[in-house]
Amino acid sequence: MRPLRYSINVTVDGCCHHDAGIAPDEESMAYWTAEMARADCLIFGRLTYQMMESVWRRPADGRWPDGMVDWQLPFAEAIDQAQKMVVSRTLSAVDWNAGLIEGDVAQAIQRLKGEPGGSLWVGGVMLPTTLADLGLIDEYEFVVQPVLAGRGPTLLAGLRERIDLELVYRREFRSGAVAMRFRPR
Repeated sequence: MRPLRYSINVTVDGCCHHDAGIAPDEESMAYWTAEMARADCLIFGRLTYQMMESVWRRPADGRWPDGMVDWQLPFAEAIDQAQKMVVSRTLSAVDWNAGLIEGDVAQAIQRLKGEPGGSLWVGGVMLPTTLADLGLIDEYEFVVQPVLAGRGPTLLAGLRERIDLELVYRREFRSGAVAMRFRPR
């Protein structure tokens, strides 16, 4: 069975909104690029898919925007080329190397996990909460940023039941951020 990992940046106070002051740096982008390369497929909800696509999809002319710095390019290339699946009730079609998951999310994710291949990776806020409630997430990976946001959506808000975790990996970054990976006990 292919493992499903939930990965996200989060502030010390649990905020997981991209406007919360979680600015990527060279070291964290290299980390996320390597982690993404380990996944066979990225799974997003509609909002996360559209947000990521607006920033990381290669423009039609094939040239990345001038504002993108050199150390962002490997991440941009990796996410642009990655296979993606999008969970949505409102989209009728997707592209950007993506397929659409409609209907029963639990069945669709179980089917993906049962297919041959490597690991699956899910990002975002709302979809991972649903998948955690269904017991479908095999690893949780958080890069905790040394920021107190004081506002915004929080990590796994509304989770129905507590999930006890075991720390299986930890790495500190020069910025003070800490990457941690957990598995459910």
